[in-house]
Amino acid sequence: VAQGTGTLLERAPEIGSYLLKAPAQTTLATVQPQHLVGSADERTGIEGMEIAEDVTMICCPDLMSPLAIKELGRDGIKAVQLAMINHCERMADRVAIIDPIPDLTPLQVKHWRERDTNYDSKFAALYYPWIKVMGPEGQAIAIPPSGHMAGIYARNDVERGVHKAPANEIIRGALEVVTPITKGEQDVLNPIGVNCLRSFTGRGLRVWGARTLSSDPAWRYVSVRRLFNYVEKSIERGTQWVVFEPNDHDLWARVRRDVGAFLTGCWRDGMLFGLTPEEAFYVKCDEELNPPDVRDRGQLIIEVGMAPVKPAEFVIFRFSQYSGGGA
Repeated sequence: VAQGTGTLLERAPEIGSYLLKAPAQTTLATVQPQHLVGSADERTGIEGMEIAEDVTMICCPDLMSPLAIKELGRDGIKAVQLAMINHCERMADRVAIIDPIPDLTPLQVKHWRERDTNYDSKFAALYYPWIKVMGPEGQAIAIPPSGHMAGIYARNDVERGVHKAPANEIIRGALEVVTPITKGEQDVLNPIGVNCLRSFTGRGLRVWGARTLSSDPAWRYVSVRRLFNYVEKSIERGTQWVVFEPNDHDLWARVRRDVGAFLTGCWRDGMLFGLTPEEAFYVKCDEELNPPDVRDRGQLIIEVGMAPVKPAEFVIFRFSQYSGGGA
């Protein structure tokens, strides 16, 4: 049918039978890790989310589709999951929710976690096993848990707060777990960062773990990592007013006052532990952190320490605001 001009109705073909021929040579594209990883410049795939400032978690359930598993294999799946983790570590404001490959027993997922992947990141969490949901044709189908976990994170943030562990939460919409887990298996998997999904009599399916994949005890829990993400992002946005201000003692005092007021609110909301604000956090912004060479570079450095969980040990992070307009 020749391409013409005019309205859609005018360009419609005449009623009749037409023979549609495929190209002489047809090559079906195979799934490659880069198709899912994408590009920040082209705003595609995982890397395309770099421009989304309000993203707090990422997951990739399609990585576990039958086609992706067949064409990517274990090495390709690992490459994509590493890209997810690297993206979250680089952005430092979101966590990756990781799925295990399908059909693993508790012993096999332990080996997959420790030998095949061995991910070590405070910006990632792993959930096992897969769950069954009602499929579009009315039959139960097995799916990876990351999509449901992302929903549980979001629900927990709204109902309880980002500082609350997304655990002991009901997995709504799930019929059952693919692989039931015993307490003994839970005791083996939980210490290595495999967050188990378990069925309890009279209580339904629940998330029974809230650990990251980090080997650092300070960042063992998802709630601690996400609380720091929230606080750091909030302080970064709340101190934009310092840009182009004179970098002197008066500015440092104002910063300490504003950040201290914000963290006091967090403490009162139960986000930080301690009988007093002084036990729960500290804010440092002075000449020791901002000597002449730092000020000459147009930087303002603020140090914040918080006690997110008992015992009240401080976990410290630093960030800076550039008086030249960048952050």
